Amino acid sequence: MRASLNRREMLQRSAAFAALALIPESLTALGAPETPPEAELIPFLDVQAPGRGLRWDELTSWITPNAKVFNVGHYGVPKPEPPDAWRLEISGLVKHPVTLSLADLKARKSKRIIATLECSGNGSSPGFVGAVGNVEWTGVPLAALLKDCGLRERAIEIVFFGADEKLEKIREKDYLQNFARSLSVGDAQREDVLLAYAMNGEPLSQEHGAPVRLIVPGWFGIAWVKWLKRIEVTDRRFMGKFMARDYVTIRGEERDGQTIWRETSVGPIDVKSICARAVRVKAGVVRFTGAAWSDGTAVERVELQIDNGPWKAARLERKKQARYGWVFWTYDWESAPPGEHTVVSRATDAAGRVQPAAADPAIALKRTYWEANQQFPRKIKL
Repeated sequence: MRASLNRREMLQRSAAFAALALIPESLTALGAPETPPEAELIPFLDVQAPGRGLRWDELTSWITPNAKVFNVGHYGVPKPEPPDAWRLEISGLVKHPVTLSLADLKARKSKRIIATLECSGNGSSPGFVGAVGNVEWTGVPLAALLKDCGLRERAIEIVFFGADEKLEKIREKDYLQNFARSLSVGDAQREDVLLAYAMNGEPLSQEHGAPVRLIVPGWFGIAWVKWLKRIEVTDRRFMGKFMARDYVTIRGEERDGQTIWRETSVGPIDVKSICARAVRVKAGVVRFTGAAWSDGTAVERVELQIDNGPWKAARLERKKQARYGWVFWTYDWESAPPGEHTVVSRATDAAGRVQPAAADPAIALKRTYWEANQQFPRKIKL
């Protein structure tokens, strides 16, 4: 996995963001309790690594500004082409193949969806925790396009190809490959899967997949193919690099004294939360705020644990919410004593799935960094 970042830009943005983070901002508009103007932002001792993406100590906006949304590239950013020259081919096992221009796409009925975009490796290391953001996407539902094209009876898979490409060695020979991912026919026909051309009301930037990218709400960002050029309908499983060889999770399970190993392709988001900010609202009271998200299954509760004590229920701020968007939460720690403390959150969704600790048997034998949803302990000093 390689982020498309410029080091100088990373450091400049990090310094600017750090300065802004010193000013406490109110989350009242989101339903949280009022934060007094004299409140003091308490920095976490575990410092987030510099880089382009979300700075958790600045988390005050439910929608993540475009400039703070991370981007990851695998085959580099392709050379921009004039929007009027872009074409999208839909072919394969369809009765009516079609090639669409950007104008053709925008002439169709559009839809807006708020969905959290997250890199599947987000949280895999202490510094790499900002590769996530909550965004409003505008585009055309894929299901309607597939319906117009008419899927043939044998169709089982939809493959999405980007314009980014690279030579890959396969069976000791070099083959030019486009970045590609696939969805089953059932997943691709969900009404919320979009061919998007705007984020937060602005045209997609080149780094975010201009002019059109795939949006798969509830799935990790690896499935959200950028610089979309071709959609192919097939009658067999697609086994490209980023479906079958890379972004494959290796996980062990203990059964009858033996370890059974499984490999699964990275897909839906796991239930997850993070403690983002700590603010001293008055003497002896520290307010923790953070975010929680899942694959579209509602986040039912978030709990906070301080210094390995009992889990305490946080308050979910539901004033702004969307099925595939994150939810904010707050917790007031009364009579907080001086000293160094560890705080960690865990989320539980409506299906009963609990965000695991790193030592939980469900993930203790996971050998890949993708699908990183373990609890993320943070330290503060009062």
